[in-house]
Amino acid sequence: MSSCSPYRFSRRILSTPRSMIREILKVTERPDIISFAGGLPSPAFLDTAGVAKAAEQVLSEDGCAALQYATSEGYMPLREWIAGRYRKRFGLSIDPEEILITHGSQQTLDILGRIFINEGDPVMIEAPGYLGAIQAFSQYMPHFHAIPLGEEGPNPSRLAGALESTHPVFSYCIPNSQNPSGISYSTWCREELAGLYEDSGTLLIEDDAYGEIRFTSEKRPSFGSLLPREDVALLGSFSKIVAPGIRLGWLCANREIIDQAVTAKQASDLHSNILCQRILCRYLGENDIDLHISRIIEAYRMQCTHMLRLMDDLFPEEVSYSRPDGGMFIWLTLPKKFSAMQVWKRALDKKVAILPGTPFYTDGSGDQGIRLNFSNSDVEKIEAGITRLAGVLEEYRRAA
Repeated sequence: MSSCSPYRFSRRILSTPRSMIREILKVTERPDIISFAGGLPSPAFLDTAGVAKAAEQVLSEDGCAALQYATSEGYMPLREWIAGRYRKRFGLSIDPEEILITHGSQQTLDILGRIFINEGDPVMIEAPGYLGAIQAFSQYMPHFHAIPLGEEGPNPSRLAGALESTHPVFSYCIPNSQNPSGISYSTWCREELAGLYEDSGTLLIEDDAYGEIRFTSEKRPSFGSLLPREDVALLGSFSKIVAPGIRLGWLCANREIIDQAVTAKQASDLHSNILCQRILCRYLGENDIDLHISRIIEAYRMQCTHMLRLMDDLFPEEVSYSRPDGGMFIWLTLPKKFSAMQVWKRALDKKVAILPGTPFYTDGSGDQGIRLNFSNSDVEKIEAGITRLAGVLEEYRRAA
């Protein structure tokens, strides 16, 4: 039998990498595996009773509208809630007409790639960068320019040089508790970067998927308050603060961008799930979301602190790692003699799943990086899993 496929797949899909997380999650479904590999919120904060109540109310009071086709832009009361959230968190005055409801931030990334990227166009991204963004943008065959992250964010002088030499169509970043590194940009770094982006001709895309989950009271500005509206697009998601299964997020940008994004969305799915939009909006109106988020923060802070304490006590001192002030992830940096892929394989033999760093880099590097998730494991699993992983690292260190 010929090994050649009879199908003529597009270069676009053949150039798109598979999601390593999705492949690894197939393995971690086994109950004997302790997984730090995925990016799952804690199931303890999925309010099934509250969502069920909201769903019953929506269907009983306005079920026909909730089950009918709807506008591509999204449910207006939900867009108004998001605009109010921007006002409360950052003092931003956002017109709800500048908000598009999407099927989660992943669809938002796909839409942005579709409306901005022509094959070969330069796109700027963090290194390590969010692999969901890398996968979404790769479909449109850009030329990635990766900017390394430091403890405070990207180096402004290096980013300035890249902006001047490459003129990217856009620059994508996660300034709050970045995925995968856990790093949050300092206020100083944000202000420096905003000065570089303004009037640069490069749109800054700020993905704030983790911004509500902060372990400190320090407030850092959104790029939405540091840049003119036409220079920045803001992304958000309900996955981390309500539930990922509802698959709802949003794009907030000026009208010209929203108009093009609506056209792209209409060509894809007509509109996001209106039933879920109405249920979510009712849920947000009937429940204290700030109290809910505060409980998430307290639990994640405790889990992160416990994981870091164990790592301090048990990991070889050659292994370094980030100390997040929020979010869901810790980033390990291994010494050069280590291979993250080898550590991943050995850890899986010990029934611990981690995520090696290579998928987070656009150039195939990253074999000294590992992402660990602390949000989806309780204290007992963290203790058992980190102890096993420490043993794997120590055995590998001795053998290397």
